[in-house]
Amino acid sequence: MRNPLNNKIVGIKPSGIRKFFDVVSEMKDAISLGVGEPDFETPWHIREEGIYSLEKGKTHYSSNAGIKELRVEICRYLKRRFDLDYDPLKETLVTIGGSEAIDMALRVMLEEGDEVILPQPSYVSYEPCVIMAGGKPVIVELKEEDEFKLTKQELLDAITDKTKILILPFPNNPTGSVMSREELADIVDVIIEKDIFVISDEIYAELTYGEKHVSIASFPGMKERTVVINGFSKAYAMTGWRLGYAVGPEVIIKQILKLHQFAIMCAPSTSQYAAIEALVNGDPDVEMMCEAYDGRRRFLLHEFRRMGLSCFEARGAFYVFPCIKSLGMTSEEFATKLLMEEKVAVVPGTAFGDCGEGFLRISYAYSIDNLKKALERIERFVNAHRQ
Repeated sequence: MRNPLNNKIVGIKPSGIRKFFDVVSEMKDAISLGVGEPDFETPWHIREEGIYSLEKGKTHYSSNAGIKELRVEICRYLKRRFDLDYDPLKETLVTIGGSEAIDMALRVMLEEGDEVILPQPSYVSYEPCVIMAGGKPVIVELKEEDEFKLTKQELLDAITDKTKILILPFPNNPTGSVMSREELADIVDVIIEKDIFVISDEIYAELTYGEKHVSIASFPGMKERTVVINGFSKAYAMTGWRLGYAVGPEVIIKQILKLHQFAIMCAPSTSQYAAIEALVNGDPDVEMMCEAYDGRRRFLLHEFRRMGLSCFEARGAFYVFPCIKSLGMTSEEFATKLLMEEKVAVVPGTAFGDCGEGFLRISYAYSIDNLKKALERIERFVNAHRQ
């Protein structure tokens, strides 16, 4: 019988995040610090709007691009928060989570063999999506000494005559790194000079501690060459509602919409009505959750440093990325032994790229009580294995 499978898909490794949590789900008294999901419930007024839409029978297909009112509110929100101007009818598309938007943007923009510059460590889906779209990932290994930020020289060194897209993953998952306006300005000049496009994943834009997030699309000359990806999962604790969006040049969004029509049809109507309420009245919820994350962030940084592990100060998202090289174990070894010996699940840094070796991703999207219990176990483990 002939091979029924696509070898390109077969060759892609499964997510490095999931295997530890398949074990955790069957392990009594285990604590997981690995999943990037807020521990907060979706705020009640947002849930209530979703419930009300069901009670009113608003259960039909929406426009393929999303409910018009939602697209209008998305554009108002982006202008209000990040000084971005988009047309809700021509430059805005509602998707099933940010992940669909990333996948479809790559598929409509790439020709076979086009190169995509991918800074790592970064979100696990980028590299597989590039490959599935026929592109070639060109990995730029971000360095701890640069605070895991993309530098102008690193970008220049990675660009060839086949480069088409730069994926810009800030605020960053897994490191928590952010890029300031000045740092973005350095790479904007290169992007425009070399005539490349940007897919800017800004799903954590609301979760920054200190400086407010700056979108690269807000720079002169960048709106026409940037697709901005965002959504509701992280900022509004709406992971299970599966709702995101893409905004960008009409010529690109029009083709993403075409693909979306054939593959998805439309995002869930209930989620869209709830999202309108989130954008209109959700600012206080975002502020409250961000403040709570900041307290947890500072607690984890203090605790890791106290136990003798260096830890870059994350300024965004809800992860820290401590270094465990001093213990003489690989990231995979550390994570596996910690799970078996202390029943704490974390993610090896290598799940986010080979340059994540020697680091762990630890999420603080968990209650402070759970974090305290987990840190006690991690400290016991570190002391037992310290060389």
